[in-house]
Amino acid sequence: MLAENGVEVNKPREACGVFGVLAPGSPVAHMSYLGLYALQHRGQESAGIAVSDGHSVTVVKDMGLVSSAFDDRILAALEGEIAIGHTRYSTTGSSSWRASQPFYRDVGNLEFALAHNGNLVNTEDLANEAGMLEGTVTSDSDLVAELIAIELASAEAPEGNELPWALERVLPRLRGGFSFVVMDRDHLIGVRGPEGFWPLCLGRLDNGWVVASESPALDTVGAHFVREIDPGEMVVVDHSGWRSQQPFENPDPKLCVFEFVYFSRPDTVLYGRNVHSSRQRMGEELADQAPVRADLVMPVPESGIPAAQGFARASGIPYRDGLVKNRYIGRTFIAPSQEMRALGVKMKLNPIRHNIEGQRLVVVDDSVVRGTTTRAIVQMLKSSGAAEVHLRISSPPYRWPCFYGMDTGTKSELMAANLTMEEIQEYLGVNSIAYLELDRLVDATGAPGAGFCTACLDGDYPVEIPVSLNSEVVITQKDERDGGFVSAVQMGFQE
Repeated sequence: MLAENGVEVNKPREACGVFGVLAPGSPVAHMSYLGLYALQHRGQESAGIAVSDGHSVTVVKDMGLVSSAFDDRILAALEGEIAIGHTRYSTTGSSSWRASQPFYRDVGNLEFALAHNGNLVNTEDLANEAGMLEGTVTSDSDLVAELIAIELASAEAPEGNELPWALERVLPRLRGGFSFVVMDRDHLIGVRGPEGFWPLCLGRLDNGWVVASESPALDTVGAHFVREIDPGEMVVVDHSGWRSQQPFENPDPKLCVFEFVYFSRPDTVLYGRNVHSSRQRMGEELADQAPVRADLVMPVPESGIPAAQGFARASGIPYRDGLVKNRYIGRTFIAPSQEMRALGVKMKLNPIRHNIEGQRLVVVDDSVVRGTTTRAIVQMLKSSGAAEVHLRISSPPYRWPCFYGMDTGTKSELMAANLTMEEIQEYLGVNSIAYLELDRLVDATGAPGAGFCTACLDGDYPVEIPVSLNSEVVITQKDERDGGFVSAVQMGFQE
């Protein structure tokens, strides 16, 4: 599975990152820049910031990393008291400037900007409601902005509270995964969908408030963590403080479990738990579930490090680094051919032969999607003299595509959906392989009863997927009437 720039996808690709701040007297554009920098891991395709000075809303956005899209000159010109920011990885919509965020609308004497993390599944119905023709919708986020604009144009919109009012009318019509930050001239608003697939938190400044996808973004701007915004909650911030509103009926928390496994930074707090500690527990559970005789435990850097530490601690096998990561290659390496993509793996990771030669290795990683990068890593380790390679994955096999905000491709592109465990072992060239069991993964988060979406691992999709989106997969939908499951569609997959 390849991204548009030719980079091989061997991991689930992140949802986007959103940030918002209301802080009179502070450089809110610079604060947004720092907040987005802390969220850069969630998206690297484009970055944008919108600022309100109380009279107008200005939006600046560009393709590339946050550091490429902004400089001191641009930020200095963005004066105001309220700002929102976005860093994007595309799931719905093309990778282009037109699809970059925040999105802006001007409705009469009203202006607002919106930034979205996630993916909607009922865009066809919503586009019909909005009267947007096929081909004119840049992304689902653009569509939501249009729906809000339509409501704001209504004569019913209450003066001074137009944007919160419009959101309360639009939000219940959305289906899928979403967290929003929205602003007008006077309000900063954070919204988390009723399932809470994607995280959002609230922070306190001495002179204002911050909303962000992850808690480390609060630390970056000197804000104190207040709490996670609840699934189904809308937090409205103005110059008098903040208030909580509930635009959704019966929220049902289903945080994406991969926020714990891979997406979130290790220093993030989710469900009141530290992500790094949870990942170490995943490694400990994996060592208990799938022990092996070996000489050392090594991670696939960077994301496999906490689980490898936990595996080593629980197993008593020494922990050592076996691979060095080139920190400067990032995700922009363009590989136009399969041969070049293989070389690209070596550019990103290089073996420490002294540590692995003649050794029986336990190689720990957090997930595998397509498997081609993992296969190249195994070959690299064996070429460097490893006696044995035992692969341990700190999440279950990834068998189902995500429709709520991760980009994983179709089921035909998912290795574990098409191969048996024996075939996976043979394809990767490892001496043994084990994936962490789902129950153990959920327990390792430290919040097993809090509610998780595990659709990519077990096919249980909490929000119904339209047939137009799921033509290549078997979808098991929840039947709310009796608590059971019904099969929705089966179209097979390519071998």
